[in-house]
Amino acid sequence: MSLSILERPRIQEARGQAGQPLVEVRDLNVRFAGSRRTIHAVRGIDLTIYPGEVVAIVGESGSGKSVTARTLAGLTGDGSQIDAAEFTIGGKNALEFKERQWRAVRGRQIGLVLQDALVSLDPLRRIEQEVAEPLTTHGLVKRRDVRARVNSLLGEVGMDDPEIRGKQYPNELSGGLRQRALIASAIAADPQLIIADEPTTALDVTVQAQVIELLKARRDAGTALLIISHDLAVVSSIADRILVMNNGELVEQGSVEQVLGRPQNAYTKMLIAAVPSRDANPWSELSGDQQTRSSDAPLIQASGLSKAFKAPGGKRRLAVRDVDFQLYHGDKLGIVGESGSGKSTLARLLLGLTEPDAGEVSVDGHRWGGSRVDRELRQRIQFVAQDPTGSFDPRYTVEEIIREPLRLAGVSREEQEARIAELLELTALGPDVLSAHPRELSGGQRQRVSIARALALRPEVLVCDEPVSALDVSVQAQILNLLNDLSRRTGTSLIFISHDLAVVHQLVDRVIVMKDGRIVESGPVDAVFETPGHPYTQKLMAAIPRLSVNGK
Repeated sequence: MSLSILERPRIQEARGQAGQPLVEVRDLNVRFAGSRRTIHAVRGIDLTIYPGEVVAIVGESGSGKSVTARTLAGLTGDGSQIDAAEFTIGGKNALEFKERQWRAVRGRQIGLVLQDALVSLDPLRRIEQEVAEPLTTHGLVKRRDVRARVNSLLGEVGMDDPEIRGKQYPNELSGGLRQRALIASAIAADPQLIIADEPTTALDVTVQAQVIELLKARRDAGTALLIISHDLAVVSSIADRILVMNNGELVEQGSVEQVLGRPQNAYTKMLIAAVPSRDANPWSELSGDQQTRSSDAPLIQASGLSKAFKAPGGKRRLAVRDVDFQLYHGDKLGIVGESGSGKSTLARLLLGLTEPDAGEVSVDGHRWGGSRVDRELRQRIQFVAQDPTGSFDPRYTVEEIIREPLRLAGVSREEQEARIAELLELTALGPDVLSAHPRELSGGQRQRVSIARALALRPEVLVCDEPVSALDVSVQAQILNLLNDLSRRTGTSLIFISHDLAVVHQLVDRVIVMKDGRIVESGPVDAVFETPGHPYTQKLMAAIPRLSVNGK
């Protein structure tokens, strides 16, 4: 049974009186010593977590949320300096922990779900090995029962065909499936506290709802949760208390009703105002005349597209099945569906990065396939990948990443400098990031770099695969405004792939809904979202999280 927001503070108070806190932190400071300067990432934070309590930390990228979470698990890394007036875990002084003691804590007392699933999972190990590790490390399950327990955990987090998925490697899974594998690993040893850093970021709305219900069940069973999230709608559905961080400091805290219903700090008010809504597209009146487009030649034409991949056991899995659609000049098309529905495969087919088994894609009347034609078309269509870390050369600085397409296109050095400065402003990145490497940036910063690189050559079509999934709400709003303005001013067409249906509704003119590789519904975005015709679309709409305060 779910608790109302008004009930949660009373439950929280009862928990606090019932036992000692799992985590007690007073005046926590975390610094990172660099070659040029020391970064004071967390400044004087106080944090207490009781058994069964759900605490959420919200704030923009770089606010100190993830550093705080990693500190509680002993994972701040080399070069970090930690000091606190008090820092206890289970009543023990964590400031005195050595690595051996932290290893005993991680998994058994504290389960950790990190933000970047592809980096967090070992690329050389199968998913079942990752999930089994906490069970075998802490001796919780007999060897003969490990596989059955792993399959059960994968099923709990909403992973289809757990026996098959467990035998796959991380690179064979979609972003959402990788995130579910991380969550299964975190809950495997039944820890007292689960620290979840953006646990639903890569998940579609139906699986997101499953994971939230799973976390709620853990809470009701007495497991404490520390949720790090930019999704205030998700936070409002599960948290007892919210802490708002900005520039490493705690600027506001209190119950969900206090922080989201009666915010006092200007920064908190800004975060709430930036939350995307399920309401009709605010830019719909700026869209082109949809009625006249039937006589226009489509910019992209997909006809009879099908693509299958070899699955474990030698079977072939159809990822895209007989897909047809058109994208017109200045069009903003959304593609939605659950993880594994074929959205990302369709994007790769449209970009000419994957060869279809059947059907064809033409761009402005030219079919992908000839090397000369492909080279000419490549600059006209750019891609924003779902996982920015995997799409960057880790040896490159941010400046080299953004500059590369300009240099390869023969843009003069002077024009390169001007364009890079423009891109940094457009994507809300400061010039200080230019000398950084991707691994030194937050998840949101890396995604903004990916968008800046894609925009470098002013493309006619921008294919965006989950472009704002890792961004906090304020930067997310900036990017959505940027994409809309770009389309309106220059006529750039957008293909926007996302599991976040509220975000899709805010941006696009038309939407197609995919399930099992097929298009099951399509049409103007307002019509599809407000009066969905297909049962699958209806299920997606019903699962969209809403920002809820006082039960409203």
